[in-house]
Amino acid sequence: MELEPGIVLTESELIECAIAGNRAAFGEIYMRYLDAIYRYVYYRVGDTQEAEDLTETVFLKAWQAIAEYNDIGLKFSCWLYRIAHNVVVDFHRARSVRSDIEQKCDGDDETLPDLFIKQTRDIEDERDLAQAISKLTGEQQQIILLRFIEGLSHAEIAQIIHKTEGACRMLQNRALIALHQQLSGT
Repeated sequence: MELEPGIVLTESELIECAIAGNRAAFGEIYMRYLDAIYRYVYYRVGDTQEAEDLTETVFLKAWQAIAEYNDIGLKFSCWLYRIAHNVVVDFHRARSVRSDIEQKCDGDDETLPDLFIKQTRDIEDERDLAQAISKLTGEQQQIILLRFIEGLSHAEIAQIIHKTEGACRMLQNRALIALHQQLSGT
């Protein structure tokens, strides 16, 4: 089943087609969400290559699971962000295990490469922000990225992180305070 050239389908129609196995429909979904999912992953891992690889993993997992997708009234992006969250968590767990093994084998302290080295001032500001975000707790990182980088509502975030909207608002407030402290050096 091919998508007809020049016809723009709604997100719901694309999802229905993708669930039915239409690769072109899923390709369109991929193009619509690629940048947003990449940004989310990038700010969680801090490395361009890793973010690219993990973003592809997110979409591969989404394609493999699309037949089980169930519309419960939230944006489709919430489902994708949940997959991205799980992929990032798995990445950090695996990295932690690798780091422990390397330290036991080498006995040397592992020096992390300087993340986000860039040449322009705008990118340096992005680096500073990413580094400050990386020093927050995992939940604080996630709430900042989903709310302010991706622009999701508290209801959507609550669905992704499995908390109430009120808990999301409190977590956001604490995260903003901690981020401000990181950026201001206090």
